[in-house]
Amino acid sequence: MAKNTKRAVLYRMMTPKHQCPYGLKTLHLLRQSGFEVEDNHLTSREEIDAFKQKHDVNTTPQVFIDDERIGGYEAVRKHLGKPVRDPDATSYRPVAVLFAMTALSAFALNKGFNGTWVSVQAVEWFIALSMVVLALLKLQDIESFSTMFLNYDLVAKRWVPYSYVYPYAEGLAGVLMVGGLMNWLSIPLALFIGTVGAASVFKAVYIDKRELKCACVGGGNNVPLGFISLTENLMMIGMGLWMWYAHGWF
Repeated sequence: MAKNTKRAVLYRMMTPKHQCPYGLKTLHLLRQSGFEVEDNHLTSREEIDAFKQKHDVNTTPQVFIDDERIGGYEAVRKHLGKPVRDPDATSYRPVAVLFAMTALSAFALNKGFNGTWVSVQAVEWFIALSMVVLALLKLQDIESFSTMFLNYDLVAKRWVPYSYVYPYAEGLAGVLMVGGLMNWLSIPLALFIGTVGAASVFKAVYIDKRELKCACVGGGNNVPLGFISLTENLMMIGMGLWMWYAHGWF
């Protein structure tokens, strides 16, 4: 064995009914970082409890490098100088990923049906699909969404049930706009919720200078309220006005 080989000792849960996912991630991380890993499996509740008691730890996996206990997955990442996710840090990633996927879906649909990647209909599909997915994320936990939404929405503050109605209205408008159906309903819906939403965000962020989390991708997120939230509402307003114009309503 070469003298410069890096070695690590890993203890992870691997019972007949459960294989710890963080143990697998830790094993992969160590090997990816050039370590030769002594992979020890804790195969029963008795072994797991005995290990925890012996090393005075509450969780597994546990990693030892040069006879020093490093800790679990995130502790190993920190030890190796890799970024560690801060659960309280704000991030635009959820919204960026959402818009990227709906845009790709819209372009793919347009290519499949119209033979070209980009067109007005592709943009329409992009906005409508974004509305559908945003509504879906809100509806996953509507209680959390409504609580966060009540922090800033002007209508919901006056009429609490609106915080529950909003995601259904957004989803319905999006679904109808995907198919170009019932424009008499989808257009007013999009214009109303988009206008109220834009005014609410603008007041909370740019007038009242409040630092809030956005309910746009559901209640359990760390997306800051601001430009992205305003963009969601402006997209709905723009979609409503465009469809109103396209269908000769004015």
